[in-house]
Order: sequence, then structure tokens, then C-alpha cells
Amino acid sequence: MSAGRRVLFGAALLVLAIIALAAVAPDLISARDPLQTDVRGALQAPSAEHLFGTDQSGRDVFSRVVHGTGRSVGIGLLATGLALVLGLAIGTVAGIAPRIVDVAAMRVTDVLLAFPEFLVALIVVAVLGPGPLNVAVAVTLAAAPVYVRLGRVQTRTLAAAEHVEAARILGVAPALAFARHVVPGVLGSLSVLATIGIGSSILAAAGLSFLGLGPAEPAPEWGLMLASGRNFLAQAWWISVFPGIAITLTVVSATIVGRTLRARAEGRSS
Repeated sequence: MSAGRRVLFGAALLVLAIIALAAVAPDLISARDPLQTDVRGALQAPSAEHLFGTDQSGRDVFSRVVHGTGRSVGIGLLATGLALVLGLAIGTVAGIAPRIVDVAAMRVTDVLLAFPEFLVALIVVAVLGPGPLNVAVAVTLAAAPVYVRLGRVQTRTLAAAEHVEAARILGVAPALAFARHVVPGVLGSLSVLATIGIGSSILAAAGLSFLGLGPAEPAPEWGLMLASGRNFLAQAWWISVFPGIAITLTVVSATIVGRTLRARAEGRSS
């Protein structure tokens, strides 16, 4: 890895560390109540008292961005984790199942992959209804096909590997050999993919919240904050800009870290 890429990777890790701190302990960064309104202090520009200014209700934007981290990132992490589990379960089953089961699972996967992830998530949440949990489920179902396909490919590859065949020859039960030597390898590949997918899931969740399908006001959530400030861009740009910066930094940093880890896992220089 070149010096420039190491610096970029380190910067991305630092951003993610700050995001993690804001998600776990937001009061350490901002002790202000993100829900406290002050009509007389509405639409104040960024200043020493309000670093990111105030919104149309006089709420501190910096506090709302910080306290919204856990909800915004949490939905993306939950969706990515569920997609990984689905990919591991369905992918490994499809990889060793009879041909008819494998073909059926892959055809469904191909149909879902034919549409953009956000469109699939939008359709699912439109059917289930708005809400943070439904958004997480929608993003999960939209992201899962990629994990399923990779899980199937890795299962077929590892199941035919020499060390797995050797374990069977030595008398290890097929199910035990599969659990010991195939599943961990598949999980490792899916975990690397998940580090990249986290950014996409966070972006999709924020997009759904922007459309009013996620958390409802007055909850602090980055996508919802973007939506609430769109009508005030001319006079109070900071209401939407700072949540947008938070989303961008998080997604870009997660993608940089994910791609670097994937390059290392594949034995390539990055």
C-alpha cells in the first residue's frame, strides 16, 4: 500500500471512529438536547454557540447531527448484518442443495439483482409501511441478493477444496466438515463484502427517510433532517448541508475501508 493510500485509509478509520463514538455516546460530543426547541432562536447561522446553526424550530443542528448518528448508522448496520445472515444461510444451502432448489434460489436472486437496490427497498417499505424497522427490513431485502450469490459461489468453491476432501477422507462427518471448513470461509468472504455494503445501506436508509418513509419528526435522523431543511436552503443552508456532509463522510469512509480490506483479502496491493 502506498503512503498516500495509507494516509487515506487512516483518515477513513479516524472518521469511522468518531462516527462510532457519536453513535454510542453522543452526550460526550454534544450535551445539548436535540429535541429542545427555541422559536426565538430559529434559523441562526453557525456560530460559537451553535456550531452548525439552528433549524426552523430553534433546535441545535450540531446536536441533532450527533444524536442522529446512532439511528442513521444503526439502521444501515442492522440491514447489513441481516443481509449477511441471509446471504450465509441461503447461499450455503443453495450451494449444496439439489439442482432444482439451487436454480429456484438463483432465479429469484437474478430477478432482484435486475433492479436497483434503492428501488427494491422503496417497493418493500411501501408495502410494509413507514418506520425505522421497516426501513431496515426493506434495505436488507434489497441488499441480500448480492450476499446470496457470493455465498453460493464461495460454498461451491470451498466444498470442492482439497482440505475439505481430506477431512472427509479422514472420516470427518460431511456435515461437521462443512461446518468447520466451508462455513467459516464463506462467512469471511461475506464479512469483507459487508464492510463495503454498510455505506450503501446507510445511504439507502437515509434516502428512504428523506422520502418520509423512515423515522418521523422530531426524531434526529440524517435523511429526515435533509428533508426538513430542503425548504430553507436559500436562507438556512446549514440545516441540510451538515447532515449531508455526515452521510457523505460516513459512506465514503466505510467504502474506503471496505475496499482496502477486500484488496488485502484478495492478496492485492491497494
